[in-house]
Amino acid sequence: DSLRFIDLLRDAIFLFSEALTATGDRFGIYGFSSLRREHVRYHLLKDFGERYDGAARARILAMKPGFYTRMGAAIRQSAQILAEQPASRRLLLIITDGKPNDLDLYDSRYGIEDTRVAVHEARGMGLTPFCVTVDREAGSYLPYLFGPAGFCVIRKPEELPRRLPLLYAQLTRN
Repeated sequence: DSLRFIDLLRDAIFLFSEALTATGDRFGIYGFSSLRREHVRYHLLKDFGERYDGAARARILAMKPGFYTRMGAAIRQSAQILAEQPASRRLLLIITDGKPNDLDLYDSRYGIEDTRVAVHEARGMGLTPFCVTVDREAGSYLPYLFGPAGFCVIRKPEELPRRLPLLYAQLTRN
Protein backbone atom coordinates (compact mmCIF):
# COMPACT_ATOMS: atom_id res chain seq x y z
CA ASP A 1 0.00 0.00 0.00
CA SER A 2 2.89 2.41 0.70
CA LEU A 3 4.19 1.75 -2.81
CA ARG A 4 0.80 2.74 -4.17
CA PHE A 5 0.79 5.95 -2.10
CA ILE A 6 4.28 6.84 -3.30
CA ASP A 7 3.11 6.45 -6.91
CA LEU A 8 0.11 8.72 -6.26
CA LEU A 9 2.34 11.17 -4.44
CA ARG A 10 4.83 11.23 -7.31
CA ASP A 11 2.02 11.91 -9.82
CA ALA A 12 0.61 14.63 -7.56
CA ILE A 13 4.00 16.31 -7.21
CA PHE A 14 4.57 16.24 -10.97
CA LEU A 15 1.17 17.81 -11.72
CA PHE A 16 1.47 20.27 -8.87
CA SER A 17 4.95 21.34 -9.97
CA GLU A 18 3.73 21.93 -13.52
CA ALA A 19 0.85 24.04 -12.17
CA LEU A 20 3.15 26.06 -9.89
CA THR A 21 5.63 26.60 -12.72
CA ALA A 22 2.78 27.88 -14.93
CA THR A 23 1.67 30.37 -12.23
CA GLY A 24 5.23 31.62 -11.76
CA ASP A 25 5.08 30.98 -8.01
CA ARG A 26 8.42 30.05 -6.44
CA PHE A 27 8.43 26.70 -4.69
CA GLY A 28 10.62 24.06 -3.13
CA ILE A 29 9.87 20.36 -2.69
CA TYR A 30 11.38 18.20 0.02
CA GLY A 31 10.70 14.68 1.24
CA PHE A 32 11.40 13.01 4.55
CA SER A 33 11.30 9.77 6.46
CA SER A 34 12.76 8.65 9.74
CA LEU A 35 14.12 5.70 11.63
CA ARG A 36 14.28 6.95 15.21
CA ARG A 37 15.54 10.35 16.29
CA GLU A 38 19.12 9.82 15.12
CA HIS A 39 18.13 9.01 11.56
CA VAL A 40 15.76 11.57 10.04
CA ARG A 41 16.23 11.63 6.27
CA TYR A 42 15.43 14.91 4.57
CA HIS A 43 15.52 14.84 0.77
CA LEU A 44 15.89 17.78 -1.58
CA LEU A 45 13.66 17.22 -4.61
CA LYS A 46 13.55 20.81 -5.89
CA ASP A 47 15.07 23.80 -4.12
CA PHE A 48 13.55 27.28 -4.23
CA GLY A 49 16.48 28.71 -6.16
CA GLU A 50 16.45 26.14 -8.95
CA ARG A 51 14.19 25.66 -11.94
CA TYR A 52 11.71 22.83 -12.21
CA ASP A 53 13.66 20.95 -14.86
CA GLY A 54 14.83 17.48 -15.83
CA ALA A 55 17.10 17.19 -12.77
CA ALA A 56 14.26 18.03 -10.38
CA ARG A 57 11.91 15.66 -12.23
CA ALA A 58 14.51 12.89 -11.99
CA ARG A 59 14.79 13.37 -8.21
CA ILE A 60 11.00 13.22 -7.88
CA LEU A 61 10.91 10.10 -10.06
CA ALA A 62 13.55 8.48 -7.82
CA MET A 63 11.43 8.90 -4.65
CA LYS A 64 10.99 5.67 -2.72
CA PRO A 65 8.84 4.82 0.28
CA GLY A 66 10.71 5.58 3.49
CA PHE A 67 10.41 4.30 7.01
CA TYR A 68 8.49 6.39 9.55
CA THR A 69 6.91 9.83 9.80
CA ARG A 70 8.77 12.02 12.31
CA MET A 71 6.73 14.99 11.19
CA GLY A 72 7.90 17.57 13.75
CA ALA A 73 11.52 17.36 12.58
CA ALA A 74 10.51 17.68 8.92
CA ILE A 75 8.25 20.65 9.63
CA ARG A 76 11.07 22.42 11.54
CA GLN A 77 13.60 21.85 8.74
CA SER A 78 11.12 22.96 6.07
CA ALA A 79 10.06 26.00 8.11
CA GLN A 80 13.68 27.18 8.36
CA ILE A 81 14.09 26.93 4.57
CA LEU A 82 10.73 28.55 3.84
CA ALA A 83 11.23 31.40 6.33
CA GLU A 84 14.29 32.51 4.34
CA GLN A 85 12.26 32.96 1.14
CA PRO A 86 11.29 36.48 0.14
CA ALA A 87 7.50 36.27 -0.18
CA SER A 88 4.44 37.96 1.29
CA ARG A 89 2.78 34.57 1.77
CA ARG A 90 4.62 31.37 2.69
CA LEU A 91 2.59 28.17 2.54
CA LEU A 92 4.12 25.08 4.13
CA LEU A 93 2.20 22.20 2.54
CA ILE A 94 2.68 18.83 4.24
CA ILE A 95 1.45 15.77 2.32
CA THR A 96 1.26 12.53 4.29
CA ASP A 97 -0.37 9.13 4.43
CA GLY A 98 -0.43 8.81 8.21
CA LYS A 99 0.01 10.28 11.66
CA PRO A 100 3.36 11.28 13.15
CA ASN A 101 5.11 8.06 14.19
CA ASP A 102 8.44 6.30 14.58
CA LEU A 103 9.87 3.26 16.34
CA ASP A 104 10.67 5.07 19.58
CA LEU A 105 8.53 7.21 21.91
CA TYR A 106 7.50 9.27 18.88
CA ASP A 107 4.83 6.64 18.18
CA SER A 108 2.96 7.72 21.30
CA ARG A 109 1.57 11.04 22.48
CA TYR A 110 5.06 12.52 22.13
CA GLY A 111 4.93 12.46 18.31
CA ILE A 112 1.58 14.24 18.29
CA GLU A 113 2.77 16.90 20.77
CA ASP A 114 6.11 17.43 18.99
CA THR A 115 4.32 17.93 15.68
CA ARG A 116 1.84 20.34 17.28
CA VAL A 117 4.71 22.42 18.70
CA ALA A 118 6.48 22.43 15.30
CA VAL A 119 3.28 23.69 13.62
CA HIS A 120 2.94 26.41 16.28
CA GLU A 121 6.61 27.41 15.77
CA ALA A 122 6.10 27.60 11.99
CA ARG A 123 3.09 29.88 12.47
CA GLY A 124 5.20 32.03 14.77
CA MET A 125 7.66 32.44 11.88
CA GLY A 126 4.86 33.85 9.71
CA LEU A 127 4.31 30.62 7.77
CA THR A 128 1.00 28.91 6.98
CA PRO A 129 1.34 25.18 7.65
CA PHE A 130 -1.36 23.09 5.96
CA CYS A 131 -1.58 19.30 5.94
CA VAL A 132 -3.04 17.16 3.15
CA THR A 133 -3.53 13.50 4.01
CA VAL A 134 -5.10 10.33 2.67
CA ASP A 135 -5.30 8.88 6.22
CA ARG A 136 -8.96 8.19 6.99
CA GLU A 137 -8.20 8.28 10.74
CA ALA A 138 -6.83 11.83 10.43
CA GLY A 139 -9.96 13.42 11.87
CA SER A 140 -8.92 12.07 15.25
CA TYR A 141 -5.59 13.94 15.39
CA LEU A 142 -5.21 16.58 12.62
CA PRO A 143 -7.63 19.15 14.12
CA TYR A 144 -5.45 19.07 17.27
CA LEU A 145 -2.23 19.45 15.25
CA PHE A 146 -3.24 21.97 12.58
CA GLY A 147 -6.53 23.48 13.78
CA PRO A 148 -9.94 23.01 12.17
CA ALA A 149 -9.03 24.84 8.94
CA GLY A 150 -5.41 23.66 8.73
CA PHE A 151 -5.83 20.34 6.97
CA CYS A 152 -7.69 18.40 4.31
CA VAL A 153 -8.44 14.67 4.24
CA ILE A 154 -8.66 13.23 0.74
CA ARG A 155 -10.91 10.19 1.14
CA LYS A 156 -10.04 8.69 -2.24
CA PRO A 157 -6.23 8.66 -2.48
CA GLU A 158 -6.37 8.41 -6.29
CA GLU A 159 -7.81 11.98 -6.28
CA LEU A 160 -4.63 13.42 -4.72
CA PRO A 161 -3.00 14.44 -8.05
CA ARG A 162 -6.15 16.26 -9.20
CA ARG A 163 -7.03 17.84 -5.84
CA LEU A 164 -3.61 19.24 -4.90
CA PRO A 165 -3.52 22.12 -7.43
CA LEU A 166 -7.14 22.99 -6.56
CA LEU A 167 -6.30 23.06 -2.85
CA TYR A 168 -3.31 25.29 -3.54
CA ALA A 169 -5.51 27.71 -5.48
CA GLN A 170 -7.96 27.85 -2.55
CA LEU A 171 -5.18 28.35 0.00
CA THR A 172 -3.44 31.14 -1.91
CA ARG A 173 -6.53 33.04 -3.03
CA ASN A 174 -6.43 36.64 -1.78
